[in-house]
Amino acid sequence: MVFLIQNSQNRDSCALHTKIDELIDVVKNADKDFIGIEHMPLEKLQKLKETIEEHAAHKERSGEH
Repeated sequence: MVFLIQNSQNRDSCALHTKIDELIDVVKNADKDFIGIEHMPLEKLQKLKETIEEHAAHKERSGEH
């Protein structure tokens, strides 16, 4: 039973990543470096997340959109 649940979750996760990668690919000003970041080591991924959150907070404070 656990195997079936895990298999279903893996499939869902893969499908979701593929859809997001496609959206990143077709959005004109999107950073293509984000495609496939799920393969990045966890430490690098966490640092990237912090950087993006800091950038978003800065934009919000300065009124940028």
